[in-house]
Amino acid sequence: MCGIVAYVGRKIAQPLLIEGLKRLEYRGYDSAGIAVIDQKGAMHIRRAVGRISVLEDALQRVPTLPDASLGMAHTRWATHGAPTEANAHPHTDDTGRIALVHNGIIENYAALKKFLTNKGHAFSSQTDTEVLAMLIGDLYADMQVKNQVLPGTSLLQQAVQAALHEVDGTYGIAVICKDEPDTLVVARKGSPLIIGVGQEEYIVASDASAIVEHTTQVVYLNDNEMAVLKPGSFRTTTINNITISPVISQLENKLEEYELGDYEHYMLKEIFEQPSAIRNCLRGRAEQKESRIVLGGIVDHTRELVRAKRFILTGQGTAWHAGLVGDYLMEDLAKVTTECTYASEFRYRNPLVEEGTVVVAISQSGETADTLAALREAKEKGALALGIVNVVGSTIARETDGGIYLHAGPEIGVASTKAFTCQCVVLTMLALFLGRRKFMSQSVCHEMIDGLCAVPEQIERVLEQSDHVKQIAREFCDRENWLFLGRGYHFPVALEGALKLKEISYIHSEGMPAAEMKHGPIALINEGMPVVFIATKGSQYDKVISNIEEVRARGGKIIVVATEGDTNIHKYSDHVIEVPHALEPLQPLLSVVPLQLLAYHCAVARDCNVDKPRNLAKSVTVE
Repeated sequence: MCGIVAYVGRKIAQPLLIEGLKRLEYRGYDSAGIAVIDQKGAMHIRRAVGRISVLEDALQRVPTLPDASLGMAHTRWATHGAPTEANAHPHTDDTGRIALVHNGIIENYAALKKFLTNKGHAFSSQTDTEVLAMLIGDLYADMQVKNQVLPGTSLLQQAVQAALHEVDGTYGIAVICKDEPDTLVVARKGSPLIIGVGQEEYIVASDASAIVEHTTQVVYLNDNEMAVLKPGSFRTTTINNITISPVISQLENKLEEYELGDYEHYMLKEIFEQPSAIRNCLRGRAEQKESRIVLGGIVDHTRELVRAKRFILTGQGTAWHAGLVGDYLMEDLAKVTTECTYASEFRYRNPLVEEGTVVVAISQSGETADTLAALREAKEKGALALGIVNVVGSTIARETDGGIYLHAGPEIGVASTKAFTCQCVVLTMLALFLGRRKFMSQSVCHEMIDGLCAVPEQIERVLEQSDHVKQIAREFCDRENWLFLGRGYHFPVALEGALKLKEISYIHSEGMPAAEMKHGPIALINEGMPVVFIATKGSQYDKVISNIEEVRARGGKIIVVATEGDTNIHKYSDHVIEVPHALEPLQPLLSVVPLQLLAYHCAVARDCNVDKPRNLAKSVTVE
């Protein structure tokens, strides 16, 4: 959710930190701040409520921060305490010696705050983060008085380690101290931190987008690990001060993939990137000539997967919708019992994980807190754990027994688009991978793979209708209540279409199975209400037509996603958006694209902030 950037090296820190914050804007935030320490040991902090541009204005109204080469910056998404300047990061202890930025939640902050208050410390914010800064400062002062510096460590490192042993919850932190003006200490548990390794410099961030401009060499911190960084040297340890040999990895994505280019918004760019993203996702995996699916990330577990009795697909939001599509795919194509469940509910209901259960965690970022917790619960109960993620080196990717990367490229827009279609593609390949090894004939597999490989070009044809969809959006964007209805494979698509509309245009919308409408929601239909049906040619086409008639009879306005060449559908509809014909299991990959465009154009028409919708964050790393 929140964003962290920190730097230590030979360069001037301030411009680098501000630029890093801008690259993290998509994660969602409500305030921002920066702290640097100059060579004389003076701490300089600026904080502001609102966008990073407000922080920049504040920096221009006061003397420029000095030519400091150590500093850190933060974008905050409020959890404990309202979005105010006092609650913005960085936070300091009450001496002003220690400064800290933090992603995550300190669950026992109230008890720690009471303890520190009783010791005479005075707090100035409502945040759990200030409690951690104060605790580190208190421990630092005690160690300094007692002269307890251990050989090979710094006092700051020891104080941070001691404080983290008292903390319950999750954190990704960066800490600096006026008394050690060349030292940056970072640590993580449950909230991602990446260390970019440059020439005698290090840039730490919660996301690779803030690093890739400066270096492609990175170290991914694991839970309960920390690093002490100085110009030209760094040391990684556990929070118990056990030295760890760092593994330096190469970032997969290039800088230009994070750039907006000629598009007005990242969301529109990513909608139009779906054909190339799916081609990348399929490359080397869907072999048309041999009618074969190759999934190197799970090949070592082939026997366990084929013999599995049950699959549980888990995720949140759009990833959960992809999991619902996967539920249909796995039972239809692989003929295996499958359940799709919210990750946030999974670990709290004491789930039954029997022998032969495979749990698949689906997350674009690979850092979603609820999904990671569900994955760990499943592993604890003995399940084989797989991951479907987009971000290489993410926590879920590293904690699974195996998995499949999306290779969709960076997704910056908060409203997920290309990740959803690539998740559905991966789940289709997984179902084919298993189905072919169990019962599926080569001819059926060949037909499916051919259909899958045709999808990128078919989506390009759908995208050509963007202006047509824009006109529909402009006609209905002032209506405050919408329904999205579909059957079978298109029920999850209806959910996804409704989610896209509500999260970026702030229109109340509901998705549901078309047959469910008669069991209550039909009472909502009134004159002129927009109702979106997914009515492509398939096994339930006639049933959907009947549902359309029921809405028309009550005055609803019918917007239909239909198969190209279906002349019959026009007499039941006010507006039709056509998609190419596809095999029924592949239709969601096409029918969701008009709904993405519809949500986008509605949001633009309503003058909403498409890429940074209110109250939302791209990567939800707290529960």
